[in-house]
Amino acid sequence: MLLRQVIGSVFRRLRRERGITLRELAELAQVSVPYLSEIERGRKEPSSEILAAICRALDLELSDLLAEVQFDLTTAVRSTLPVRLQTAAIRVEDAASRRIPSGPRAYSSLPTAYTLVA
Repeated sequence: MLLRQVIGSVFRRLRRERGITLRELAELAQVSVPYLSEIERGRKEPSSEILAAICRALDLELSDLLAEVQFDLTTAVRSTLPVRLQTAAIRVEDAASRRIPSGPRAYSSLPTAYTLVA
């Protein structure tokens, strides 16, 4: 996931939460509607001046925007990491091999038993 995509999705989410239309935000930030739309869709990478203008229009501190972006990035990265399963090694031992034979038929007369050792 690209940084510009996360920034755009954060702007879109915050704009919608505040009940502001795309046109209203564009007018407040003094950017064109198509350009703002491209930013929200993650297709354009805004300059720091444009970021500041959109933040002002949303009554948002730049540090708050960056905190939201960091949270979304962290969440996105964690959701795409492969799950690593850890399994214990299991060894199968023949339980009869632990017995001391008592005669020539000791192994053949005993039923086969196995023990799982973790």
